[in-house]
Amino acid sequence: MPVSEKIRASIERSSWIRKMFEEGMIRKAKFGPDNVFDFSLGNPNLEPPASFKEVLQSLAKDPSPAQHAYMPNAGRTDAREAVAAYLRKNNRQAFSPDDIIMTVGAGGGLNVVLKTVLNPGDEVVIPSPYFVEYNFYLDNHQGVPRVVKTKKDFSLDMDAIGDAITEKVRAVLINSPNNPTGKVYDRTILEQLAGLLRDRSRSLGRPIYLISDEPYRKIVYDRIAVPSVFDVYEESFVVTSFSKDLSLPGERIGYAAVHPYASDKSSLIAGMVLCNRILGYVNAPALMQRAIIPLLEQSVDVSAYQRKRDMLCEGLSSLGYEFEKPGGAFYLFPRTPIDDDVAFVSALQEENILTVPGSGFYGPGHMRIAFCVDDRTIEKSLPGFGRALKKFKK
Repeated sequence: MPVSEKIRASIERSSWIRKMFEEGMIRKAKFGPDNVFDFSLGNPNLEPPASFKEVLQSLAKDPSPAQHAYMPNAGRTDAREAVAAYLRKNNRQAFSPDDIIMTVGAGGGLNVVLKTVLNPGDEVVIPSPYFVEYNFYLDNHQGVPRVVKTKKDFSLDMDAIGDAITEKVRAVLINSPNNPTGKVYDRTILEQLAGLLRDRSRSLGRPIYLISDEPYRKIVYDRIAVPSVFDVYEESFVVTSFSKDLSLPGERIGYAAVHPYASDKSSLIAGMVLCNRILGYVNAPALMQRAIIPLLEQSVDVSAYQRKRDMLCEGLSSLGYEFEKPGGAFYLFPRTPIDDDVAFVSALQEENILTVPGSGFYGPGHMRIAFCVDDRTIEKSLPGFGRALKKFKK
């Protein structure tokens, strides 16, 4: 047997996103790339800001010694100081560099946080639909997902979350703006969640952590604001990356921040520093830590994504698709015309349109469309979306 039974099982149930991406490669080879409309992968199609390349060129010419050497596992001091200053500016809390761990993207940051706080068998409440890789991250550290449904408009269901919090629950993990729905949780709902977690923490005699995964924080539309969990709840972590807002997914750079007033914060930070090392990350990429320092306030041109969102929403609405218009991220999560979302996604494949079944995100009866693609892909795909819908629409 070439791989373990556990990994074999994981491969069989692994991400639909990658499966559809691979299907796209096969179809592009067969029909030509211009005839395949691939909405499967959330891979930003906007180039990084021009200033990013300018920064890289400047860093490459820097003659200072030891710029690529080992460093503290938490990351470079100058990078953590810059992130702390950015968080002080955009939150009401007094962050210091000691509250920050530079990480290998948001995925690395989540693994660091989860390994730090979870005991074997601890549960983490996750509102669905959600990014299904969370399941693997939890399994890495012997955690157990406790999945709760959101409301029809994908807002948080406080009753469902409250019912899910038992003595086994260690944390609640949220993602706003959300992948796959694009939902942004407003301040009122976050305050309600914070109140619930405070009450349950008091009852249990220990904190229930709130972990907020925020790589899409700057990708928002229609003047929507993304409220800070740090401003509503003390026992909180924010994990983020520069993959989406600076279009740097391949560079694997992000950070995890702990609320300055989290209880036993010194132990949390010490644990995260250790976990950053023993998970094999050692530290985030040195060059990228230096590169993001002057770019923390910058992002790609979000108006380009808003234009793509509007183009896709208007086109699909005119065809008869039903959906909640996303407030952020670059995904649309329409309802499929039949309950079997896998079957409908297969029908779209016959039109050379590649989407991902909502079942892959614990959101059956929907499909995810990643609109971080060129405008032509959206425009040319609409007739095929229409033909597929007609096959099932009564």
